[in-house]
Amino acid sequence: MSDAEKRGTVYVVDDDEAVRDSVSLLLETAGQTISSFESATAFLEAFDPKMHGCLVLDIRMPGLSGIELQAKLIEMGVYMPIIFITGHGDIPMAVEAMRKGAVNFIRKPFGENELLEGVHEALNLDMDQQANRANLDEAQMLIEKLTPREFEVFGRVASGQANKVVAIELGISERTVEIHRGQVMHKTHSRSLADLVRLNLCMEQNGLMHSV
Repeated sequence: MSDAEKRGTVYVVDDDEAVRDSVSLLLETAGQTISSFESATAFLEAFDPKMHGCLVLDIRMPGLSGIELQAKLIEMGVYMPIIFITGHGDIPMAVEAMRKGAVNFIRKPFGENELLEGVHEALNLDMDQQANRANLDEAQMLIEKLTPREFEVFGRVASGQANKVVAIELGISERTVEIHRGQVMHKTHSRSLADLVRLNLCMEQNGLMHSV
């Protein structure tokens, strides 16, 4: 996989063909992978959850607007970084779009460096999000391996409780806690208490739930 492919695709969505062509040419010249669409509807029809990268999106378009596309993506649970291209009168809309998660807005007419820097920032953010999602998936997979009792032991041990305290709270022997703790370490591929703490923090911060 090339570096450009690892960084994802820049999806240019604008009803103005001249703008699409100029933006696409600039980004392709800078080594980016580009896919352009003449409307938000066309982008949605081609959308696949496996897509990653960022959107360079016109805020005002016939039919489905850029703002409406952003709302639909949020409804779908898609948080691909968005850079809005705006006219002077669209600034309040763009500010609202940023409150909803857009990473930047660029006013027309914009300079080449401004767009390139914005896209670079958005692609880096997407790479971070991809890595975070992979970590979350792995954490969820590890947690799902635990039995309900192991999960109880895991949560208490990772929160700093001693085996004796865990045993008293759960009404089991300290030896049983040690056995469960060993199983937790094995199933989560943890080599130390610090690993358990990190896994627990990841779970808490991202609302991961035990489904057993």
